[in-house]
Amino acid sequence: MEIRELGLDGVLEIKPQQFGDERGFFSETYNRARLAESGINLEFVQDNFSYSAQKGVLRGLHYQLPPAAQDKLVRVSRGSILDVAVDIRKDSATFGQWVSLIISAEAWNQILVPKGFAHGFLTLEDHTEVVYKVTEYYSPQHDRCIRFDDSQIGIDWPVDTADVILSDKDRIAPGLSNADIFEKSCGAGK
Repeated sequence: MEIRELGLDGVLEIKPQQFGDERGFFSETYNRARLAESGINLEFVQDNFSYSAQKGVLRGLHYQLPPAAQDKLVRVSRGSILDVAVDIRKDSATFGQWVSLIISAEAWNQILVPKGFAHGFLTLEDHTEVVYKVTEYYSPQHDRCIRFDDSQIGIDWPVDTADVILSDKDRIAPGLSNADIFEKSCGAGK
């Protein structure tokens, strides 16, 4: 398993090994003990699956407030996405900054998005499947979102943002300056 820092505290790319032969391959996509050996001590409680029929579906930027804040371990089982994490910890030196990573079934990589970060992704292919683990259960009363094209954040999406396919929730999301955010850091995934 390869682990690479992506430039914001606790946001990591994780690349599980594949063991292949003429039949295909086998991969251990999650191993709590191996992550703990690398200093990542998380207990995941729920797995989520997202299917997007079309290229250009944008989901996010989503997060949950404490005490239901979630660390997320995101991977793609089919297709590809541009995955984005935005630091929304008000006391952080990198508040409002973002990092992105292309995650794909072909690259077989994952991203760890810690508590205190808003998360979103854009599908880069039709029929994309995203699978992710979270450390807290879904909590509607703690669920929040921030507008994906907020100029204060300035995410460089690789499409014309007028053409993205959004949910109603994401279409009316507030900007960062009007969003409920984290008043203090949450431990950044470790």
